[in-house]
Amino acid sequence: MAHLSEQEIVRRQNLQKIIDLGINPYPPELYPVNAYAADIKRDFKPEAPNFQDVVLAGRLMSSRNMGKAAFAEIQDTSGRIQVYINRDQICPGEDKTLYDEVYKHLLDLGDFIGVKGYTFVTKTGRPPYMPARLLC
Repeated sequence: MAHLSEQEIVRRQNLQKIIDLGINPYPPELYPVNAYAADIKRDFKPEAPNFQDVVLAGRLMSSRNMGKAAFAEIQDTSGRIQVYINRDQICPGEDKTLYDEVYKHLLDLGDFIGVKGYTFVTKTGRPPYMPARLLC
């Protein structure tokens, strides 16, 4: 058996923890992707509520956790887009495991994830963002 690096060992342990939580990390079905980062950036208009039911999938390129919320960047085949993830939106009930454990501790940069949400302009005027729900 080949020698695994520390990073490979940690990633395999995280994968096993995801499986132990009952999440299939390699679902056989495809996410119903209906938009791409480049299309949203090009065609988003805050005055016309377009892109209100967006499903994206791509690699997790960055994540900035701020307690009950996080900003992340996802890269799909067309480019990158920032998403806003709110713990109470993706975990509306008492169980906050999907955010507190899976998102904050078990996902690694480079992992493929699916998100669902709508586009909006931030308070600083930077469009577009998506408040996203993780699709697992």
